Formats: sequence, structure tokens, C-alpha cells
Amino acid sequence: MCIGIPMQVIETDGRLALCEGRGERRRINTALVGDVAVGDWLLVFLDDARERIDVDRATEVNAALDLVLAAMQGIDAHHDVDFALPSQMSPEQMRALTGA
Repeated sequence: MCIGIPMQVIETDGRLALCEGRGERRRINTALVGDVAVGDWLLVFLDDARERIDVDRATEVNAALDLVLAAMQGIDAHHDVDFALPSQMSPEQMRALTGA
């Protein structure tokens, strides 16, 4: 399984961009998303940008990754966050989640 990491462009040079996210800086190939500008948010898989995202989506993905990390470390972070599995969501919550 490959997990996408939200990263923000801090410098660009053609088809590569220096990006920062989740405490690290990496050179990212941007060929699949086209030209990027400083400040853009990208969803990165294995040092390749696969999708442009907005800051709200970056925040959501980071929150989900924080929950995964907490679970892997045996920390019960669920009680401190407003998170529910899709199977536990109301129809209204599912529509909001899917943008329907």
C-alpha cells in the first residue's frame, strides 16, 4: 500500500519542486501535475506528485495520517478527535464526505 503525503511547494525548478510536509523536505517530480508555484499543495506518492490539493484537503489528509500514526504507536487518539469510519456515518455525513 502506498500512502499519499500532503506537501507544500517551497521552491520550483521545472519538473521538480522542493516540497515540505510532515517534518521533511524532499525533491518531488511534478511531471504528472504540470507547472506548480510556490505555496501550492500536492499529494505526493513515492516522490511523485499525483494530485494538486487545497489546504483544506491537506489538513484532512494530515489529520488522517496522524490518527494512523497514533494507532501504530498504540495511542488512543480517537477520543480527542471528531472521526468516524464511513460505516458509522449518518447519510448527511456521507454526503458531506463525498461532496454529493
